[in-house]
Amino acid sequence: MGVKGKVIIAVAAVAVAGVAAWLLFRDGGGELEWNTEVIREGSVELNVTATGYVRPVDTVEVGTQVSGEIEHIYVDYNSIVKKGQLLAELDKQTLTEKLNQAMATQESCESALVYAQQCYDRTKQLYEAKAATLADFEQATNTLIQAKSSLTNAETTVREAKVQLSYAEIYAPIDGVVLSRKVQEGQTVAASFETPTMFVIANDLRKMQVEADVDEADIGQVKVGQKVTFTVDAYPTRTFYGEVNQIRLQPKITSNVVTYTVMISASNEEELLYPSMTASVTIVTQREEAAVVPVEAFDFVPDKALTKYVELPEPPADIKGKEPPAELPDGVKTVWVRRDGKISPHPVEVSINNGVNAIIKRGLAVGDTVVLSVREKEKGGRDMPGNNPFMPKPPKRK
Repeated sequence: MGVKGKVIIAVAAVAVAGVAAWLLFRDGGGELEWNTEVIREGSVELNVTATGYVRPVDTVEVGTQVSGEIEHIYVDYNSIVKKGQLLAELDKQTLTEKLNQAMATQESCESALVYAQQCYDRTKQLYEAKAATLADFEQATNTLIQAKSSLTNAETTVREAKVQLSYAEIYAPIDGVVLSRKVQEGQTVAASFETPTMFVIANDLRKMQVEADVDEADIGQVKVGQKVTFTVDAYPTRTFYGEVNQIRLQPKITSNVVTYTVMISASNEEELLYPSMTASVTIVTQREEAAVVPVEAFDFVPDKALTKYVELPEPPADIKGKEPPAELPDGVKTVWVRRDGKISPHPVEVSINNGVNAIIKRGLAVGDTVVLSVREKEKGGRDMPGNNPFMPKPPKRK
């Protein structure tokens, strides 16, 4: 006999022996009102909830590499910019003067090089004609070398001055939207130790991401690729959709609470989501589709008024007269099915259970009617409590 068969026999033993013994001490009541549910095909989800913040996918901080006074600003918050667009200019007077000075030095070095070359050529001719000494020739050679080196340094200084002058014009490095402008015209920026940030540009606000903090107790259930739904306070009745695309291993520890950052990609074609909006996130960690039953059905046990409605299955021949197991196997529950005016216990194998509904792997079929509760009309319509016949029996009174 297979494992499945043994489970069914064990459950049948519990149902028959337990309920039969229980009915010996119960008798019928009055008119009843049945609360039932028809088994349907559906889905059940297991979720992990978290709180996060909406972020742009890509942001760039734009700064300046030179110090100076801001002369012009050409963009503001929310400005749409293109790559290479001029955003701002610094005062160029000081930088222009440095460039002019470097160019003047270069011209002087060029003239000095021409003169040094002429002296070298003349001294060389005299030396070859035995009309100049070796010392005169070596001095002319060294003077020429120094003149060439000075010109090279001057040219380098000019190039650097031109680059510094170009830094006075700040251009957009990417296409995007200006999220933040952190400077004003007339303000002086200093780039002595680090590049000061002037603007923050987001690449494309039609694609956003949610940065969610997931508790360490739940992070083991979260996987890349899982579907996500979330809401924001600005649109409380609107549901947005996304997908887990990264789980960061670096933990965050705040007041001894450990969380992990989960990045969720989300479309924002309607541009309803703004950066830094608070998001209430639900990550779907497991989802199954099959026969669905309310978990309320697992708690129902018939009371004395239902004695005449109970129809017990015949116990297997090999367990008649034997003491039934004290409890059901793991993953197996009992529901009461109502059919043709009678109710009978049915063992079912449960898959996932979200606390409201459960997926039934076997034991029930779509269209079966399960009992959730029964009300006794003649006693004011109260829900009738019951004792679970499948639980261990209390000790007998002496």
